[in-house]
Amino acid sequence: MLASLSLLLGLPLALAAESPSCAPLVPVTFDNATIPRLLGWWIYITGASKYPPHLAELKAVKHATFSFSPGSHKDELDVTEIMRLNESCVVRNTSKIQVMWHNSTLAHVDDQVLSTAELIQSDKDLLILKYSNADFPGLSLSARTPNVSKEHLEEFKAHLHCLGFTEDEMFPTSEKV
Repeated sequence: MLASLSLLLGLPLALAAESPSCAPLVPVTFDNATIPRLLGWWIYITGASKYPPHLAELKAVKHATFSFSPGSHKDELDVTEIMRLNESCVVRNTSKIQVMWHNSTLAHVDDQVLSTAELIQSDKDLLILKYSNADFPGLSLSARTPNVSKEHLEEFKAHLHCLGFTEDEMFPTSEKV
């Protein structure tokens, strides 16, 4: 009886100590509604990357907003970025994102470095991008508003954990995160 009681009382603690299961990140398969959903302004919330150049930028970004607008081709998006990097304000409107319909990815070339990203299924007002640069993973969270729910943030942190990141490797732009 005492052994059974100990088992029953200890089971919730043992279950709580298990690491969260890592459900695979589910990428969005692009269709005719995907790109219109991306258009407009987004606020960068947080991100993590193992790619050294991206990591340096993540550490420097204090605030960032960006917008996607239709490019000159069906397979292209124009990007406007407004960022505070440390104490400097930077505005860039020269970036272009290539839409790769055949494999549902987005591609960006910056300083002759190709970055690709998958759009991860999430709430319509969230933008979760999973990056890949060679063998360096990365994940970012942006939203239509400057605040995200605690549940959405916890879900994002779980995704990071499953990709091998610690919370110390996450660089939020706000003290609220």
